[in-house]
Amino acid sequence: MKRKSHLLVSMIALLGLAGIVNGCSSKEAANGTEEKVILVGTQNDYPPFAFADEKNELTGYDIEVVKEIDKKLDGYTFEFVATPWDSMFLALESNKIHAIADQVAKTPERQKKYLFTDESYFAAETVIVVKEGRTDIATLEDLEGKKVGALAGDSYTLLLEEHNKKADKDIILKYSESGNPSEILQDVQNGRVDAYVNDPIMISSVMEKFDLDLEVVGQPLVNDDMGIVFKNEKQGEELKAIIDPILNQLKEDGTLAKLSKKWTGGEYIPD
Repeated sequence: MKRKSHLLVSMIALLGLAGIVNGCSSKEAANGTEEKVILVGTQNDYPPFAFADEKNELTGYDIEVVKEIDKKLDGYTFEFVATPWDSMFLALESNKIHAIADQVAKTPERQKKYLFTDESYFAAETVIVVKEGRTDIATLEDLEGKKVGALAGDSYTLLLEEHNKKADKDIILKYSESGNPSEILQDVQNGRVDAYVNDPIMISSVMEKFDLDLEVVGQPLVNDDMGIVFKNEKQGEELKAIIDPILNQLKEDGTLAKLSKKWTGGEYIPD
């Protein structure tokens, strides 16, 4: 079995690596063979899926899924690049990273522009979170005229932007300058915004970490399947072709379910 993937907790200034092969750099493995290096973009502040631990090393569900893929894929080494969400797709398009593993929902708009693995590795919900005790918000319609925290370009914000296109009264979107979901949840706590829309597992993790008095309200707005993302070109097609069968294997042998339970407390694996 091949060695573990390397971990790079750095911003996107990495492609000075030598020996470019089909757009990927290469390095010598322990056995003397050359391996293509696949740079995987992910956030460092999205627990429990992708975040920096107390040693400033990336960890979480998405990270471990990629590491499991790396173990089974000879000839390649996967390295992680901590990337802000608002720079993620730009980094992919400019070849600073070769893939994204960051709880990216397979929306129709994204699938027109990028390649996704056919196999989804996580099934996520979209919910509304408000300050504990608030009773005037439970649905998207209840958010109209209210201030809602947002990250530009994520699927949760796209849902709100689409709602505004047909609503009589807009949801007032307050886009985060930091690109940090944890800070938006703290803004809900201190009243800077009325609500936030995101994944309940991440919300619960941040609430516990920062001791926030928040609560999820109403029913889930959307259910999404998450996939690994590649640039829509030859290299992306090649990576998709070799990773999809491994994701299927990890699903069939129970590895994804085990990792999901470890990091989220439940088995949120698509059928």
